[in-house]
Formats: sequence, C-alpha cells, structure tokens
Amino acid sequence: MSTAVETMQREFLAIVGPSNVVSDPAACAALNADGKVPQCIVYPTSAEEAAAALRCAAELGLAVIPCRNGTKLGVGNPPRRYDVALSLKDMNHVWHYEPDDLTVTVEPGMKFGDFQHFVGRQGLWLPLDPPGGARASLSGIVATNAAGPLRLFYGAPRDMVLGMKIATVEGKVVKTGGRVVKNVAGYDIAKLLIGSYGTLGVIVETSFKLFPLPAERKTFVIPAGTLGIARDLRRRVLHSALTPLRMVLLDARAAELTLAGTPLERSVKEPEIWLEMAGSARVMERCHREVEGLAKAAGAPFQRLTSDDAETVWTRIADLQSWLPARSAGVVILKALLPDSASEELLSRAEQETENDKARLAGFVQLGVGVLHLCLLYEATTPAVSGLILRLRAAAESLGGVLIIERCHWDLKERLDAWGTAGDDFAVMKKIKEVWDPKGTLSPGRFLGRL
Repeated sequence: MSTAVETMQREFLAIVGPSNVVSDPAACAALNADGKVPQCIVYPTSAEEAAAALRCAAELGLAVIPCRNGTKLGVGNPPRRYDVALSLKDMNHVWHYEPDDLTVTVEPGMKFGDFQHFVGRQGLWLPLDPPGGARASLSGIVATNAAGPLRLFYGAPRDMVLGMKIATVEGKVVKTGGRVVKNVAGYDIAKLLIGSYGTLGVIVETSFKLFPLPAERKTFVIPAGTLGIARDLRRRVLHSALTPLRMVLLDARAAELTLAGTPLERSVKEPEIWLEMAGSARVMERCHREVEGLAKAAGAPFQRLTSDDAETVWTRIADLQSWLPARSAGVVILKALLPDSASEELLSRAEQETENDKARLAGFVQLGVGVLHLCLLYEATTPAVSGLILRLRAAAESLGGVLIIERCHWDLKERLDAWGTAGDDFAVMKKIKEVWDPKGTLSPGRFLGRL
C-alpha cells in the first residue's frame, strides 16, 4: 500500500471510524463508474461526517463520487478521476414525518422501495417511478431528478422537494428550504442541487411533499396501427376530459420486449399507447367510456388490464435501463428531451436511420412530457454505432431537443460526449461549479461539458 493511500485511509478512519472505511477490491469494483474503480469506500453515518469526509478529500486532492446502490453510476461521462466512493448506505433514517401535513424528512441512503412501504402504511406515496425502481436511493433520485412516466401528472422530484441539507467540500452542512408546503425565502438552492448529478454537493437530508394513494388505478392499452395514428390519439387524449397519471407510446419491438415473460406476453405488430387512470370506481367507469370512444374514433380496439399485470409492465417501462441490457449484450440506451409534439417524428426518423443498420430499435415515448428513449439492440456494439448516435442527435436537435447517451459500454463514451454539445448557459454552469467545488473534488468530468 502506497504512502498516499495510507494517509487517505488514516484521515477517513479518524472521521467515520475503522469499520466505515473499506478498501476491499471486490467491494470497490462493485461501485466502478465506467471502468474506473475507487481506492476505498467511505460510509458516513451523519451529515456532519459526510461533510468532514468531503473536506478531507478536497484537502488531499482526491476525487469523490457519492453513491448508494450505484444505479446511476453509469450515467454521464467517465470520471477523469475516482479515488473515493462516498456511500450513503448507512444514512437511512426518517427524521420528521407528519402524515396529516403530507410531509416527511428523510436521510439520503433510504431505498425508494423501503420509503414507499413506510409512507404507504398511512395511505401515502411519493408518486415517482424512477430508473432503478425500488433499489434506487432517495439521494440518487433527487441528485439526478430521476422520474418516469408518472411525471405527466405529478411532475419530477424537483416539484416534490420542500427543502434539504447539503454537505459541501468546505466541510459545511448547508440547509435550504424547509418542511412545509408553502415555503419561500431567498434563493432556492435546492433547485440548483436537484439534477446536478452530485457535482456540486452531497444531499444528506431531504424534505418531501407527499400525496394520497389513488383509490383505484386502471390501465388501458390502445393499438395505434401507425405513428401517425398514435400522434392523433395523443392529441385527442391530451385535449379530452381524461387526466392520465401516465401515458406512453411503445413501438412494436418495445411492447413485445416489455411484455416478454409476463402474463401479458404476446406477439405485437404495431405501436401501442398505454394509459393509466386513477380515481374512484365511478371515475374509472367514466374513464373506460371515454377511452372506448377515443379508440372507436381511431378505428382501434382497446384492452383494460388488471392492476397487478399492468404494474409489472409499468415498472419495466420506467426501469428499462435495468432489465433491457439482459436482452441484448450490446444495448445502447439514448434519451431524447424535446417538445412533446415532435416525439412521434423523432421516433419515425430513428426507425429510418436504423433500417439499414445492424441495430434493432426499441422506442419508448413518455407522451405529454417529451421524453423518448431510443434503445439500440446489438449483439455486440460496433464502431458504426458512433455515427448512428450522431445522426440521431442531429435529428433530435433539428426538432428543438437534445439527445444524451444514458447507458452504453464505457469505451463508447471515450469517443462521444454522453451529454452532447453544451448550450449557451454552460458558462454559468462552469462558474457555479468553480464556486461550489473549486478543486474539482466531486464527480470530476461526469457532467455536461465534462465539468
């Protein structure tokens, strides 16, 4: 062991104790980020320990990536350096819970599934369906502003956070916001940290606004025939009296892959629109009639699913980054953010671009919010994939959007920037990074513009 490593471990041991610093190669390898492996893992048990560990790392010139289960470690560019994994696993307490006020304050290391079970006992939930699903940590969800199709009705984590505490590289714990729904005071620093991917500070406590669980939830499936029909159906639904919790468009391959191995498994030959509605039994019957009318107007049959079968499919749609790679060794998952009106057009262009390529395409569109996942399924990735991604990125940009590489083998990111071209606001982002993290301690190189 080198002198530098011994010094690093000795300093961290003094902060968190001997049982909370791990340098076992297997444990470190499990938290690799795009092929880079940390020299040790530090497990703080409080906000103050996390802040002290960050200050120590900054003083020693070390690079730190905060994590929990690692469900988001593959997102973004490869880090320039990665010395320490700051694991928030042991910070999983609920500090404040007021069911009547629909508020809760919790530490960052709690798993999303455990959190939902905890608040669900009072008939409440945090209406998110993020990548990583039940395994994802609350800190990872907030730090990446991770949301799935439920954002159509409820919004993203940015809309549910009331306040938070942040550990900085200066060793401070900064508090922003509060615990009440109506809370306006000064600059909203929380909004700055949400979606910053752990590049500015480490979220060590978050206060959320909760929601009552719906009385009933039903899912309806409408075969669309063509993307043109799907576009018309999307417009009709969004301009109808219906208020879906979530609505997605799956091309035929995406639908077939998602249904495989479930009680709903079947051959799919055309795009499908999936809608989930919520409310009382009377509301559900009214929704049934409304969907039936829309389907008849489009000349399409429709199907109403049981809750259990539908939830399995919705979970897969939201967390395709976890299960889809098992279906194809060379999967590349791209995420486009663009005006909702352009969703079907980009999917159509993607179909054209991949028609003569060796890739198979599976398209997942979150209708109403302009989020589109283009999944390229290879037996093994080839050099040609770089050119295809650049063409798809150009297509997204021509439609007023952006396209990022959300999942791929790390060597592809050595050739392509995962985030694409930085926008006009990059100079401001760079300045903020310099103020919050002047030594580049936190996740160096992983964010937009390789910040």
